[in-house]
Amino acid sequence: MTLAGRLTALVISLACLAVLIQAVRLVPSPTGLGTHTQMGLQPCYLITLCGLPCPTCGMTTSFAWFVRGNIAASFYVQPMGCVLAVLTVVAFWTGLYIAATGRAAYRLILLIPARYYVLPLLGWALAAWGWKIFIHTSGIDGWHA
Repeated sequence: MTLAGRLTALVISLACLAVLIQAVRLVPSPTGLGTHTQMGLQPCYLITLCGLPCPTCGMTTSFAWFVRGNIAASFYVQPMGCVLAVLTVVAFWTGLYIAATGRAAYRLILLIPARYYVLPLLGWALAAWGWKIFIHTSGIDGWHA
């Protein structure tokens, strides 16, 4: 790979690391929602307006549980957040590998047709949102350590 490609991989790796470090700095909300407000962000408008969580509700909480090694809590509060946390770790290590060795890793992704991972991920995202709505409206949202 070129120097520019290796530097790009390093930047991606460091960005993923920054996300994971930020998740470590946050205290996961026991309600399963609102962890992002610790970063100065506003509460979810959809849940405030109509009482239903948006597709991203619980993602920050899920990341915060994931980096603490509580995969069950991460998965429970937002399954898609857990998947994205795993992908963030994979992207960190892949970017670091590319930056260090100069070997491209995209060849592995090209071996698998996109229909085998894009559509399942979209389906998973919708199912995760449905799960979040279910646990929130049932009053069983959140994780108490």
